[in-house]
Amino acid sequence: MRAMILAAGRGERMRPLTDHLPKPLLSVGGQPLIVHHLLKLKAAGITQIVINHAWLGDKLVAALGDGSALGVSITWSAEGETGLETAGGIRQALPLLGAAPFLVLNGDIWLECDYQAFVRPLPDDVDGHLWLVDNPPQHPHGDFSLQSERVVAQPQLTFSGVALYRPALFADMAPGKAALRPFFERWIAERRLSGSHLVADWRDIGTPARLAELDAQLMGASHAV
Repeated sequence: MRAMILAAGRGERMRPLTDHLPKPLLSVGGQPLIVHHLLKLKAAGITQIVINHAWLGDKLVAALGDGSALGVSITWSAEGETGLETAGGIRQALPLLGAAPFLVLNGDIWLECDYQAFVRPLPDDVDGHLWLVDNPPQHPHGDFSLQSERVVAQPQLTFSGVALYRPALFADMAPGKAALRPFFERWIAERRLSGSHLVADWRDIGTPARLAELDAQLMGASHAV
């Protein structure tokens, strides 16, 4: 299985930290946030990884290169300075992701779990699988819910930013900038998405305060060992 890490966002809410550094390179627990993802993917046996980039993307490429220093193989999908949004970014990267279902995860989340849980076959009657988490304080109403392991539109749980997709979901999209939410709504109506409730330490690292809180917790845990 191949994976894609979404790393092209501008990180407006993280400013001024992201004025000179792309958000995935912000450090928590002594290493960049994106490196935590890469190491967990490697531990799960996923070593072929595509990363998209836009804002300050040259710094991401310079920091991670081809991934060999971390034991993975990174292929880069450049989107220009402004990016293509989530669906557009995945659509552009399809030639790099192969013909089999692939894992996608947001580069700006923290997730403490065994990523092997995401290595699973898709049932023949669905084209994607979403992992949903309990609602965080900043998103109390949620995005979707689950009924008989299918994703439905009623808000109850929050989309974690981790999903498994067949390439066919994106193949008919026009190239260019496109948000993911409208496609989710269509796929849910067509019953093309299954889902699971993920119980784990998941956090949307969207503000400097959340970043600092996580970093303090991780550094405190490492000092306590």
